[in-house]
Amino acid sequence: MESVPSMSTGKPKWSMTYQEAVALQNRMRSQVREERLPPESIRILAAADVSFSKRSPVLYAAVLVYSFPDLQLIEHREAVSEAEFPYIPGLLSFREAPPLLPLFKSLSHKPDVVLVDGQGVAHPRRFGIASHLGVLLDLPTIGCAKSRLVGEFSHIPETRGETVDLLDDGELIGKLVCTRSGTRPVYVSVGHRVTLDDAVEIVLQSAPKYRIPEPLRGAHQWVNRLRKSHEENANSAG
Repeated sequence: MESVPSMSTGKPKWSMTYQEAVALQNRMRSQVREERLPPESIRILAAADVSFSKRSPVLYAAVLVYSFPDLQLIEHREAVSEAEFPYIPGLLSFREAPPLLPLFKSLSHKPDVVLVDGQGVAHPRRFGIASHLGVLLDLPTIGCAKSRLVGEFSHIPETRGETVDLLDDGELIGKLVCTRSGTRPVYVSVGHRVTLDDAVEIVLQSAPKYRIPEPLRGAHQWVNRLRKSHEENANSAG
């Protein structure tokens, strides 16, 4: 399995040029697999999120682990670090994956599936952060994003459980999924080792009350609290 290469110049292994990052995505996307992962086979679900300001190199990362389907928090990991890659849409995995990977490797519970706040194959090069993490960790992953990066759709689903195909040049790359009637949909795509149908079902089961699946909602709140606390401490120390 190809991973991010070490740089002969002595730069950190995630530091590379835009062209090198795009070339790596294009090579690694062939490693993405779709496999059946029925929701009834899932007992442990993890969610990952990263918070940052485009004006600052500091990253706030968290991985939360939940029991499934009752969605009880059973473990968490967090980290504050500095980015090794600039903020570039379409290449966010090169910025966000480095702080997340060690958190996953430190978990006491191995997730059966991971929800990622970002795209999987619903990406211009079919290799968003959910796919990148999935391949590097060799775990089933699902991309569940709040907004669209690429693709077209016929209409917005408005009733819970309704889905609409997300297409790019006629290729099915994901689904718009209404998780709560009357709210905006989320954009669900295969990350790695799941099918799109299973990804949609898992997202719906993980979002019993709110638009955003509960584990991702928890991870988002966690990184924002971590960021607020860190920034307040930095300001008081300054």
